[in-house]
Amino acid sequence: MSNKKKILILGTAYPFRGGLAAYNERLAEELQQTDEVEIWTFTVQYPKLFFPGKSQFSTDPAPSHLRIKRLINSVNPLNWLIVGRKIRKMNPDIIISKYWLPIMGPALGSLLRLGKRKNTKVIAVLDNVVPHEKRPGDVAFTKYFLKPVDAFIAMSQSVLNDLRVFEPSKKASLIPHPIYDNYGALISKEAARAQLKLQPGKRYILFFGFIRQYKGLDLLLQAMADERLKKLDVHAIIAGEYYEDAAPYLELLQKLQLGDRVLMHTDFIPNEAVKNYFCAADLVVQPYKSATQSGISQIAYHFEKPMVVTNVGGLVEMVPDGVVGFQAAPDPAAIAAAIEKYFVDNREADMVAALQKEKLQYSWARLAKEIHILAAS
Repeated sequence: MSNKKKILILGTAYPFRGGLAAYNERLAEELQQTDEVEIWTFTVQYPKLFFPGKSQFSTDPAPSHLRIKRLINSVNPLNWLIVGRKIRKMNPDIIISKYWLPIMGPALGSLLRLGKRKNTKVIAVLDNVVPHEKRPGDVAFTKYFLKPVDAFIAMSQSVLNDLRVFEPSKKASLIPHPIYDNYGALISKEAARAQLKLQPGKRYILFFGFIRQYKGLDLLLQAMADERLKKLDVHAIIAGEYYEDAAPYLELLQKLQLGDRVLMHTDFIPNEAVKNYFCAADLVVQPYKSATQSGISQIAYHFEKPMVVTNVGGLVEMVPDGVVGFQAAPDPAAIAAAIEKYFVDNREADMVAALQKEKLQYSWARLAKEIHILAAS
């Protein structure tokens, strides 16, 4: 008799793009080494009214090694009833659902209620419990999602703390975000800079990912105007799509006269190009004003790039200060000081060595094992 579990992942996957899709697809790859795995993703994920970017869809080829079905309409209760019945008929042993925005609470919470049987264990992987950008209904939607869940995996201590406000007694494990190793192998700094047409001998820092207010790009731009970084001739690459109005950032660039030292690559970065940006950089900077955890840190770990992060939320758990990077207050002067320290003290070699050691703890196998342990308990 087979010991394989039937596992259903509910959430973002191809043809949708971004970190949520990458996470679910990489988790499915890991789980299907021992189990039968399907991902049921969206026909409609975000209505256009709620989606701030240019496109929700990937231009990459479909991952042929995964079973992905587009079934879920996030805003249609009739669809939830139909898909919930399909889940019951499938009768999975384990349902895994990520939770990242309260607006997804009604759809996912309904699917879990309608789809689970007595033998089904529901595991939620929590990016956030309390969102970065608060809206009416957040608390009610979050409670609705959490109630049918049997056990939780939080990716940072701050998320686990937030969960305990809502669910003080259900089983929960803290498993940091695994390494994003699905963007290809490391390439040399020289080769990456050639791909991006960058100058070989310059100092480059990287801000990567969707541009939203809480991510603090304005703080980084102000830090770039600091005399210490001007003197070191530090250049910044801003690589990611605007998820809000670009005008304030463009005005800040002009006001601070940063045009020749800041490269704005503000289209969505396709998967195959991600390695070029990380491998070209000397340092990855995350100047966030608030954070729970960050997939950007885990891409930096994969590509063995030291980091400067602000000392907010779960970032301090991921980046031990002075080991694989520096922590700084969410303030332009403090961020500039940390960047200066990295270059002046010539920390690249020892921090890369530390990254190679530290990243071993962030494995997908560890996450998959914990899911099975929680489902069996």
